[in-house]
Amino acid sequence: MSPFNPELDLSFERIVDLSPEQIWAAWTTPEHIKHWFTPAPWQTVDCTIDLRAGGLFHTVMRSPEGEEFPNMGCFLELIPNQKLVWTNALEPGFRPIQAASSTQCESFLFTASITLTPHANGTHYLAQVIHQNAAGKKMHEEMGFEAGWGIALDQLIAYMKNL
Repeated sequence: MSPFNPELDLSFERIVDLSPEQIWAAWTTPEHIKHWFTPAPWQTVDCTIDLRAGGLFHTVMRSPEGEEFPNMGCFLELIPNQKLVWTNALEPGFRPIQAASSTQCESFLFTASITLTPHANGTHYLAQVIHQNAAGKKMHEEMGFEAGWGIALDQLIAYMKNL
């Protein structure tokens, strides 16, 4: 990933009392993702993962009103239990998307990474999202990036601890 640019990028980090292996499993198993990925009261109702560089990362989110929002991306880099990188700027097979859609979650292009580093108390969890431009970053911030990713991580932790 590019060096962090505060004018274009967002980050979220926390020490999590789960192992990197548990977090990796939560991020790479479709059945797990359905339980935590979307901040409640939203839901993730479908997830398809082809876990390889160039592979598909697809989710369908459902609003409390029942509206569904499909999201498709492409995995770029996978280092098991350490790093997961994907983008919504490419379709599977690294094919460039035709254009960003009008749905809120896909109206800006980004590349995201989750980096997992072992820590004495579990795992240092770092999420970074790099945006195409300042407008995309601003839109993502205004959608509630930090709160949303924090809620999703709390849901991931609770779900994985109850398995």
